[in-house]
Amino acid sequence: MIAFEATAVGTAMPIAARELHGLGLYAFAFSGYFTTSLPAMVASGQWCDRRGPLQPLSAGIAGFAAGLVISGTARSMWPFLLGRAVQGLGGGLVIVALYVVVGRAFPERLRPAVMAAFAASWVVPSIVGPLVSGTITEQLGWRWVFLAIPVLVALPLAVMLPTLRRTGGGTPAADSGAPGAGPGVGPGTGPGARTRTGIRNPTGRVRLAAAVAVGAVLLQYAGQDLRPLSALPAVAGAALLVPAAIRLLPRGTFRAARGMPTVVLMRGVCAGTFIAAESFVPLMLVTQRGLSATLAGLSLAGGGVTWALGSWVQARPALAAVRERLVQLGMLLSATAVAVVPLALDHAVPPWIVALAWCVGGFGMGLAISSIGVLLLQLSPAQDAGANSAALQVSDALSTILLTAGAGTVFTALGGGSTAPDPTHPALSTAHPAAFAAVFLPAAAIALSGVAIAARLRVGSEASH
Repeated sequence: MIAFEATAVGTAMPIAARELHGLGLYAFAFSGYFTTSLPAMVASGQWCDRRGPLQPLSAGIAGFAAGLVISGTARSMWPFLLGRAVQGLGGGLVIVALYVVVGRAFPERLRPAVMAAFAASWVVPSIVGPLVSGTITEQLGWRWVFLAIPVLVALPLAVMLPTLRRTGGGTPAADSGAPGAGPGVGPGTGPGARTRTGIRNPTGRVRLAAAVAVGAVLLQYAGQDLRPLSALPAVAGAALLVPAAIRLLPRGTFRAARGMPTVVLMRGVCAGTFIAAESFVPLMLVTQRGLSATLAGLSLAGGGVTWALGSWVQARPALAAVRERLVQLGMLLSATAVAVVPLALDHAVPPWIVALAWCVGGFGMGLAISSIGVLLLQLSPAQDAGANSAALQVSDALSTILLTAGAGTVFTALGGGSTAPDPTHPALSTAHPAAFAAVFLPAAAIALSGVAIAARLRVGSEASH
């Protein structure tokens, strides 16, 4: 259901932003979700480590649904963004709790297959979601896309909760004999074993995450308002975000120290670049190439299928010894896909090249994201699974926020947010193609840098460090 929401909402978003006169705030509709998810992720990690994943998972699903209702009933762009922010709070609680469930419920040898199953759950939504969402948007209106999803969540929630009530409560067992610990993983078992930030006070970690979120909001606000006075919130935002992020994530994350710090960093590089680019693909196809919301959404559908295929490939036992190579290959494929998308701005190039590129990028993401998740669980002691899963998701969200907000700033500055429709072709926009190219090409370059960073995923022989 989360996968269906992501594909459906992404398909409806360009129409919603245009009808609410909020194209200039388009990037906020995505980055706002990830901004509020930051403190929720950290809170969920602490909550899971103390009480188990049942409570944060239930609360998160409720918040997720409430945010969809708020956005679906909004009459202007700012209430719409408020709903996305509430949805982010719920999503942050959910995603961390799901990782903790995997760490507790499955032995290490089965976790690659579980990550592959997570990816496989995106296949049908990736194909059906854009078609259903596009049809609803064109026939009934975009609001019904948002309002229908909370109802659909009820059935899987009813199936899931009874089992979680039996197995998801209580505090995790100690490392010795803990079902999710895995062999050779525990405090003091080698370099990189100290995976937490050293901030054991749960309230302190949540406050740091809140500081990161507030700093991100200030930076996003400054990016949308390019007047000289906007430098003030930009400086204040950086002053809040940078030191808090350094303390919140594992020590050595920003210098790519081997082991867990690089695992956390790579999640941000991998997810942030792909999601920031993906957010603008439907908008480009609708406004620049005149595609319907349905066709624009379907252009991303193949990526969901190949994402699952890439995740299935990384789960093969024969590839376990070269997991960092899989991440490198995945980043190379992702960077290539994002770099190809701007070619569709040229009307001589068929728009289906975007669908082809996204199939390549999706396969790369399946290789990389699932492998990174497996490495996280391998390096996490059982009692720290929640905190480390939260750090992984915080890196994901923070990178997505900064890259999406940065892309939105450049997009707006180059005229992408203030375009008027062409009277002869109402679906087309008169935006400068450079506004879109300036989104995709930097994202591709950052993704390419991940190929080099991924070489430091394994702890290897860095014992002397």
